[in-house]
Amino acid sequence: MSHAAIQDRKTPPRPGRSGSLSSRALPRGSQALFAVVAVALGVGIGIVAGWESKIQWGLISALLFVVISYVATSAVENRRQAKDRLATSVVWVCFILAVIPLFSLIWVTVSRGVKALDGYFLSHSMAGVPGFEPGGGIYHAIIGTLEQVGLATVISVPIGLLTAIYLVEYGKGTLAKAVTFFVDVMTGIPSIVAGLFLLSIMLMFDLQPSGLMGALALAILMLPVVVRSTEEMLKLVPNELREASLALGVPKYRTILKVVIPTALGGITTGVMLAIARIAGETAPIMLLVFGAQLINSNPFEGAQSSLPYYIWEQYRVGSEASYDRAWAAALVLIAFVMILNLVARGIARWKAPKTGR
Repeated sequence: MSHAAIQDRKTPPRPGRSGSLSSRALPRGSQALFAVVAVALGVGIGIVAGWESKIQWGLISALLFVVISYVATSAVENRRQAKDRLATSVVWVCFILAVIPLFSLIWVTVSRGVKALDGYFLSHSMAGVPGFEPGGGIYHAIIGTLEQVGLATVISVPIGLLTAIYLVEYGKGTLAKAVTFFVDVMTGIPSIVAGLFLLSIMLMFDLQPSGLMGALALAILMLPVVVRSTEEMLKLVPNELREASLALGVPKYRTILKVVIPTALGGITTGVMLAIARIAGETAPIMLLVFGAQLINSNPFEGAQSSLPYYIWEQYRVGSEASYDRAWAAALVLIAFVMILNLVARGIARWKAPKTGR
């Protein structure tokens, strides 16, 4: 062995080289240990300072977790790894801060909603039941929600899908820019404004409240979401697929129907489900245009109707213990309704996804 090789073996690696990066490393479970230490310190600081809010304890613990992770990684490993660990810690903290309110909402809704949720509650209306007494159900509200959301979907999805296809596949010039501008404007329209718009039409033509009028307001709110989500999904379809189909002599409309839409169907379905979830909880248009009802009305084209969001507001307004239980149970049903829609959307997206051969 040469003298130079022996010298290289004896010379320790310089700071910043690969040897220093792999020479020392924190154990695999160090992040969990840092989290436990941060929570313990945060709780201790909160108790000593006399803070009664658990939110303050959590924020202090999150800050301590980020600081401890950075300091420990800098001392044991190096600054580059410490910066990477700092970014990872911040991402985890933000994720936990976003998830905690969600789980808290679900926990409170489930724990309070199961008190009144049973078969009788789901199969009966509030006909003949005073709001301050126990009893009654939400069958009439479920019927109203299904019919109003269903009509809004039937109205808005074809229009939104065709508008998105025009903007992506055909739209050029001033008309396309104008349509895009108005779609963006409609995205920010408050629900009460859509309700007031249709209410003015009702007063102008002397129309009566009905589920259809509420569905039209919901369709106005749903339409820009469908257009924007469908447009983005169609833009993700590779142009090579379009060019290959056109090169085989397939007309453009058949290319769109047989190639473009099936390829983007999963994303389109997800966007439609998100739009339905967006309108399923709207209350203001229903209050203005449908008026709510205690009886079962299966005809959305005539007479007042109820819906789950309106029923929740109506029961919470009563102010009794029984009405509060009914409101929480209806909120739980509404959450389950939106969750089922998302599961159905995922199933349809997988079923209709284009199959690729090996």
